Amino acid sequence: MIKKLRAKFISASMLALALVLLVILGGINAMNYRKTVSDADAILSVLASNRGMFPQGMPPEEDGSLRKEPPGNNVLGDGGLGKHGFSDETPYESRFYSVLLNETGQILGTDTGKIAAVNETTAAEYAQEVWSSGKSRGFLGNYRFLCSTESNGTRVIFLDCGRSLSSFRTVLLASIFIYLLGLLAVLMLLVIFSHRIVMPAAESYEKQRQFITDAGHEIKTPLTIIGADADLAELECGENEWLSDIKHQVTRLTGLTNDLIYLSRMDEERPQLQRIEFPLSDVMEEIVQSFQGPAKAQHKELAADIQPLLSFTGDEKAIRQLMSILLDNAVKYSPEGGIITVRLEKENRSLKLSVSNTTVQPVEQDQLTRIFDRFYRMDHSRNSATGGYGLGMSIAQSIVTVHKGKIRAESPADNILTILVTVPQ
Repeated sequence: MIKKLRAKFISASMLALALVLLVILGGINAMNYRKTVSDADAILSVLASNRGMFPQGMPPEEDGSLRKEPPGNNVLGDGGLGKHGFSDETPYESRFYSVLLNETGQILGTDTGKIAAVNETTAAEYAQEVWSSGKSRGFLGNYRFLCSTESNGTRVIFLDCGRSLSSFRTVLLASIFIYLLGLLAVLMLLVIFSHRIVMPAAESYEKQRQFITDAGHEIKTPLTIIGADADLAELECGENEWLSDIKHQVTRLTGLTNDLIYLSRMDEERPQLQRIEFPLSDVMEEIVQSFQGPAKAQHKELAADIQPLLSFTGDEKAIRQLMSILLDNAVKYSPEGGIITVRLEKENRSLKLSVSNTTVQPVEQDQLTRIFDRFYRMDHSRNSATGGYGLGMSIAQSIVTVHKGKIRAESPADNILTILVTVPQ
């Protein structure tokens, strides 16, 4: 149990850290990518408003007025760069080209004067690919493109974003490396220090388990003496309801004590089990047959569907106790005239056992999740006439767990309770 607690602590811590780092680093990279795209789109917007070229002239002054240009320069006031937040070097740093297409997608002209890596043929191919895609903007390789409608056709403008995308990829790879390295480092620290963290819980649990074991053995002795004295008193005085009640309660306390000791033993890190291969189908048929009498005496129907010749390697005594607990609960808590169904079959590489019984009242969802809790009984009145005290299903769960199996409760219909056990063969 302590190993499972430690594993859950490490898993929960790693999951929380992974999510936090993912949000932080993912957010940083998302903002970085968005900044790259927005800068590229801003430049493309300026190029689109000036027929695929930067406007001739200097950026405006800080107050928004245009700078005076030398004679002969054509200043386009509406295409100034200052309002877009560009530096004076942006026109010289940007590499771009454009292709003009008519309404049918035919090439009318190309302008590759501001880029050396692309010739007119390649530019025309890229433009045709963009035209076929039907997109107005996006990425084509390392180029961000924008389709701008002009009077004589559609101009597709491409901006080389290779440097920006390379920087983005570098940051992304660095983030992934830091993410994995951080997870690995924290995992190593958790493995080292988690033992100390769970140590108080481990010590408390071990003391509790040891107390149950020691107290159980100490209680056994006075219970044995009380039972023996009750038998002697019955021989001397004859049978009476008081002595019968004493003997009945001693039997219940003895059974409870034995179950608590058994649970404590099963909760050990390595419970001592005698694993042997035995014919599970035959054992199941034998146990079902032993419950036919009590079922008929209570006017209940017990039916079995057991696949023959199934064997299992495990503790035969524990498996017998598991089956007895499930059948005893099914017979005990089904109403008069109820139906109990037992099935055993092989499913892939596992053995599947199911025990179903009708119930007096519909089974609620919270009962299904609590049915394996210690001292929990679906009969909220805790009527002692049933003879149980709420440890049977906890013992069943412990037996299945040490055999590396799974057990769960479900209610396929309102008044039907099914216990499903799956163990590897």
